[in-house]
Amino acid sequence: MTQSEFRYAHHPEDVKKYSTEDLRREFLIDDLFNEDKIKLVYSMYDRLIVGGVMPVSTALKLEPTDDLKAGHFLDRRELGIINVGGSGKVTVDGEVYELGNKEALYIGKGTKEVVFEKEGAEQPYFYINSAPAHHTYPTKKITKNEAEIVELGEEKYANKRTINKLIVNSVLETCQLQMGMTELQPGSVWNTMPAHVHARRMEAYFYFDLEEGQTINHLMGQPHETRHVFMKNHEAVLSPEWSIHSGVGTSNYTFIWGMAGENMDYGDMDGIKTNELK
Repeated sequence: MTQSEFRYAHHPEDVKKYSTEDLRREFLIDDLFNEDKIKLVYSMYDRLIVGGVMPVSTALKLEPTDDLKAGHFLDRRELGIINVGGSGKVTVDGEVYELGNKEALYIGKGTKEVVFEKEGAEQPYFYINSAPAHHTYPTKKITKNEAEIVELGEEKYANKRTINKLIVNSVLETCQLQMGMTELQPGSVWNTMPAHVHARRMEAYFYFDLEEGQTINHLMGQPHETRHVFMKNHEAVLSPEWSIHSGVGTSNYTFIWGMAGENMDYGDMDGIKTNELK
């Protein structure tokens, strides 16, 4: 079964007037994983689709939603998958890919059938991002050993972290989708600080590995007009092109960043000095 939602884009002047309830309704994506269901959110920000797939007792096939007006989900799209749970498998046009915890799979445009299944005793949680595609690139599995890894941050600033670039153009070819995973070390709680924006692409953050009972304060908005959204484990948030995307947790955690837009250069960002945020 597939559940789908549609989200419009927003002008930053309008977002300044949003209440807490408004912000959460428009940008927060909660309840991502439901037993034997696929949940998809279609965003008008670069037409990114954010989703969660949780196969428990049955295999789940990725079907096109009404918003796509397509015969197959990937007729005009590419797909990125990162498993944040126990072992599972994804069957792509008959070929089986086993995905362990924190392993990724890229699937190219034109694929006809994608099926998700549980494998083993532990529950897999497949987090997915999809973007429009103009060309077909090969399906490829990416493990953490194959990722481009960057170590950033310092303990004294509570932001010591490991960035795993999984589905990025330095690892494999894609049309526009870029995905990676940032793991914060124990004692570190700040991500993506100093903050930045990049008007040439939007972003979505998905938070996981957060200790039960803890929370993350996700920061968004224009650098001079910031807002915040408190989030729990296994929740995602949309970040417009004009918005910062940073956060701080009450314990360490891991998050997945996914991007779509016209520039795939990871370093394409306009930085904001920390003491200039408002």
